[in-house]
Amino acid sequence: MATRKLYAGAKLRDLRGRLGLTQKDFAAKLGISLPYLNQMENNNRPVSTTVVLALAQEFGFDVTELGQGDSERLVTDMREALADPVFGETPPLADLRLTASNAPALARAFLELHRAYRQTHERLASLDEALGREGAQLQPSPWEEVRDFFHYCDNYIDAVDRAAEHFANGLNGEMRGAVIARLRERGIAVEMAHSVTLRAYDPARKQLTLSSLVPPETQNFQLLVQVALLRQNDLLEATLDLGRFQSDAARAIAKLGLANYFAGAALMPYGRFLAAAQETRHDLELLAARFGASIEQVAHRLSTLQRPGAKGIPFFFARVDQAGTITKRHSATRLQFARFGGACPLWNVHRAFETPGRFLRQLAETPDGVRYVLLARDVTKRGGHFGAPVRRYAMALGCEVKHAGALVYADGLDLGRDGAFEPIGISCRICERTDCHQRSVPPLEKRLSIHPERREVLPYSLE
Repeated sequence: MATRKLYAGAKLRDLRGRLGLTQKDFAAKLGISLPYLNQMENNNRPVSTTVVLALAQEFGFDVTELGQGDSERLVTDMREALADPVFGETPPLADLRLTASNAPALARAFLELHRAYRQTHERLASLDEALGREGAQLQPSPWEEVRDFFHYCDNYIDAVDRAAEHFANGLNGEMRGAVIARLRERGIAVEMAHSVTLRAYDPARKQLTLSSLVPPETQNFQLLVQVALLRQNDLLEATLDLGRFQSDAARAIAKLGLANYFAGAALMPYGRFLAAAQETRHDLELLAARFGASIEQVAHRLSTLQRPGAKGIPFFFARVDQAGTITKRHSATRLQFARFGGACPLWNVHRAFETPGRFLRQLAETPDGVRYVLLARDVTKRGGHFGAPVRRYAMALGCEVKHAGALVYADGLDLGRDGAFEPIGISCRICERTDCHQRSVPPLEKRLSIHPERREVLPYSLE
């Protein structure tokens, strides 16, 4: 198989800017000519092995970052947006990759424009939408804006992660007792109550109330969320400033998201958790027991281990409700999720509801030829009393098959047999597969051929 050339002009320019070097000085330190550097920074030439080695030796640069980032995500998102019939023929994949590499701001602006178009179209199609009401503006929903913020950060926020690790490492004794003691030092009392409200803080009385109806790991997590809001407010606000959110609602949602991130990172501090994950071969149950966390919290934390110089396995994490809607998604892998519509029905996460309390394993291959080890399990959250609603959803965790040796869940799987890998996609309308028996709608990039005299699995064939 031919090795894919590495084009990383934007990252080279960013590194040079951070170092405060001119092109001439940067080229000299890399041992290359100025024209050669200029061509690489403009993606007219790939980054050579010599330059990769020079970056590592001269600047201590983590060269694995050259091949990562949001370029592949932008390509995937643009392909999905351009599959909309309003655009007609989809541009070649090479053009999309060139745009994502050379003009990422333009690519994001295009995605924002398409999202705005879709929202307008949905409003016009809804009879009960008050189109002319005051304040109805064309902008992405706050929830989508925050989701994309974490999405394009690879779900890793370095400053918050390190602050949480520093806080956790400074605790003496059992975590819960030490945190409560810290709060009491600040005059804040922590009480338990038989309430469906998970967490409630009264700043006037300086009283934090946690629900006694939820599991201890949920109580600990909410305790740490409040610590983040009280002790790390300046850090959270500074991080939010970098996000440049378009509405107060989006900023407020993002702040809670960052507080949740801090809580997970404090409950499972980066260095200790990464070492434990490697030692246990990423056994979710062992990790949950060791850190006093839930299996879902552990799975989510595994998807955030992308600290430069100390990266873990690139995982994706997702949560799906019983209707098949992806309600939470984070990916440090090349596997991306549909921004619009449901997830691929061949994905094992949909079968997790049929086997409660069990891990389901799956070997899968996406249309781009990348193979994955996938893990799915149902999650049930009870209300804590008779008659309370029960929340059910399924979580999914996965990584590329090249990391299978580091996963206990890959033991016994037939990794060497092509037929063991099930074909999955992102969503039906942009999936390139022509022979899928579970296809719900035709792919927008294919022509349909209808044969009234013949009926196969699908009522049409694809050309």
